[in-house]
Amino acid sequence: MKYTRLTKEQFEELHQEFINFLATQSITANEWADIKKNKPEAAEQELDVFSDLVWFGVLSKVEYLEHISPQQLHLFKCKEKDMHLIALKINNTSINLTTMEGFQWLRDNMLSDSIEFFNAKKGYSNDKHMDVFKMIQQGANITKGELFQYFEKLIGQK
Repeated sequence: MKYTRLTKEQFEELHQEFINFLATQSITANEWADIKKNKPEAAEQELDVFSDLVWFGVLSKVEYLEHISPQQLHLFKCKEKDMHLIALKINNTSINLTTMEGFQWLRDNMLSDSIEFFNAKKGYSNDKHMDVFKMIQQGANITKGELFQYFEKLIGQK
């Protein structure tokens, strides 16, 4: 398994897709019931293969990631060959960017000396999807990129 197995809830949400996946392997509902009962290791392998396929599909479409912690904001644009980062660091421990109040403080104090901006670009390892997956595992969220685009315009980078 390359990524991680989907949760029970995710499998339930993707029930029809899993049925279609089994069908592509000519596995009927009765055969699947038999595999789960009599060949649990084979069933586990099927779950793992399906999970990897779902993750690959999701990771292929990721364009933006965000990781927000109390004093830092990391915004990523996942391009084809590299990843662009816009980061903000708040040098005021009484501000918590994970709250509405903290985010409002950021909006109101954008030019404050308490905020440091960073801008970087980094190439992927030999596996872009795994790089993105690891970031998600570390707490980054897939987004539509509104914050990245806002700060990209603000700092004048393209």
